Amino acid sequence: KKMKSVKTLMIVDDDSDDRDFFSRALNKIDSSAECLFAVNGEDALKILRNGIKQLPDFIFLDLNMPRMDGKTCLCELKKDEKLKEIPVIVFSTSSRQKDIEETHDLGAAYFLTKQPDFKKLQLEIVFVINQNWNMLGEEARS
Repeated sequence: KKMKSVKTLMIVDDDSDDRDFFSRALNKIDSSAECLFAVNGEDALKILRNGIKQLPDFIFLDLNMPRMDGKTCLCELKKDEKLKEIPVIVFSTSSRQKDIEETHDLGAAYFLTKQPDFKKLQLEIVFVINQNWNMLGEEARS
């Protein structure tokens, strides 16, 4: 299935295996897409706010991380004029309804539960990238 062309995705996750798995899946779908890495929320904000040439098209954000967890990072992203338009996809081992609702209320575009299945992860990434989140958001807000 063809995917909309995406330049850059950011994955924010303290687990290097998960970051690696994600970037391999992305590379399989579109080898021209760039993957930015951050190891926690604090790291992500630093990278996004300091001299990055191209803001990512999407941010995939883990919830459980040291220093600054996903929910705190999500709040910070949504408060930032420059960053608040980037769709944030929560990417977590959790599938708890409470986490899904909380992150949605905080402004996440989508909640993705981590899959150990490589093929499934590729399909999920393609699904996310092909959505027009900004349009969905506009309709929801009007």
